[in-house]
Amino acid sequence: MWRSQADAEGLTLLEADNKAGYFGVCHLPGRPKPYQARVRRGGTPVSLGYFATAEEAALCVARTPEGQEAAKRPAAAPPLLSEEARQQAQAEGLTLVLKADNKAGYFAVHHKPGKSKPYEARVWRGGKEVHLGSFATAEEAALCIARSPEGRAAAAKQAAAAPPLTSEEARQQAQAEGLTLLKADNKVGYFGVNHHPGRPKPYKAEVRRGGKNVCLGMFATAEEAALCVARTPEGQAAAERAAPHLSEKEGKGTVPPMPPGAFVKEEDVPAAAAVKEEGAVPPMPPDAFVVKTEVVVKEEASSGSRPKRQRRK
Repeated sequence: MWRSQADAEGLTLLEADNKAGYFGVCHLPGRPKPYQARVRRGGTPVSLGYFATAEEAALCVARTPEGQEAAKRPAAAPPLLSEEARQQAQAEGLTLVLKADNKAGYFAVHHKPGKSKPYEARVWRGGKEVHLGSFATAEEAALCIARSPEGRAAAAKQAAAAPPLTSEEARQQAQAEGLTLLKADNKVGYFGVNHHPGRPKPYKAEVRRGGKNVCLGMFATAEEAALCVARTPEGQAAAERAAPHLSEKEGKGTVPPMPPGAFVKEEDVPAAAAVKEEGAVPPMPPDAFVVKTEVVVKEEASSGSRPKRQRRK
């Protein structure tokens, strides 16, 4: 009923992530008319009345200038899945700071079960707790934190506390993640890695992003810096360009021709196909029949004799 009335008036009952489900509507249980319509006007909350249903209260809000202004705002982007949030953080060169001593598992992310967006991102700023938003996944909330100055500071602190990877550990980690430490023709020997001697962590990882050089961090070994680069979209794109490709003429499963002088090792030949003695004829299956053939056998060039004809039955 109220939705039809809103459509007739060209209005939108704007949905929201709250208990009532609508923008500007509050649920106050225990009252005959438990839904309150209110807006913020001149910096002060203004009550518009109480209603029996959430939709009726939402229609009241939709008729106000504040409700119509809210309806004109761009629709919120769809929530990011956990993996999408991780990929976006990687694309922006950010770190989702882990924290094992809370339910969400991430720094400054709080879990509030029962809500459609149960993960809240909150930071302490200027001595006060600031709410940055509610999100569908912990990773999306952690991404919001990672974009904040507080999140960047926490990531830097965590990185400083973590022990540096040795060269071999960095190679093993790259292999475990399916990444390539891309070699390059520079002093360090790795793509995106520069050497700054005299520093505790002399290897700098950087990529070119948006026409600018972006520093990803300083590392103790060239391989650890190369691993940082390999995790970025720029590093992965460079590795794909450097990877060898099949030519158009060679399809999958095509066996390339053997070069001159090549030979097949004995262990490469299937056991059933091997011939034990030179010139010996393998046993014939029971249902086979004999065909007379004439084979020309060449003798060693040193003998000087003419080719002989040999009959085989």
